[in-house]
Amino acid sequence: MMDDSAVQLPALGCLELRSHAQRGRGVFTQQAIAKGTLIHISPVLVFSQAEYSEHGKHTCLDHYTYCWKGGTFALALGLGSMFNHEPSGLENVGFVRDMDQALIKYVALRDIPAGDELCICYGLNVWFDIVSDEVHGDEADRSPPEAADDFLSSIQL
Repeated sequence: MMDDSAVQLPALGCLELRSHAQRGRGVFTQQAIAKGTLIHISPVLVFSQAEYSEHGKHTCLDHYTYCWKGGTFALALGLGSMFNHEPSGLENVGFVRDMDQALIKYVALRDIPAGDELCICYGLNVWFDIVSDEVHGDEADRSPPEAADDFLSSIQL
């Protein structure tokens, strides 16, 4: 059962959708974003296993769903379905699924310079050829995946 309490939806006024030459549309920032900043909260639509099996996986929506509790799948609304992929350790945005409130929260994993694309890691089993941008910023600022997981687990939902 979903929690029906009100949820504040903070908005960063510096985000924009732009086209990437190889990856298509994605989320970019016009201003620097500090590590730990809550970037976006996406409400989700949850598909039952039957809806997903009979319909969802046969459409382009399949490329935009997140695994959810009980074997269901969720479609992130808002910018949540627009973040492109970077392999683990190269992503600059992490996400936390809030299953009780049917939300996904996106947080900066490190300082992100103005003009950068905001990318999440889709996991190890992607269905496309990976196109990764050159590394931006100082390599020393990049957290290994374990540190990113620890950081995300410290976020209060």
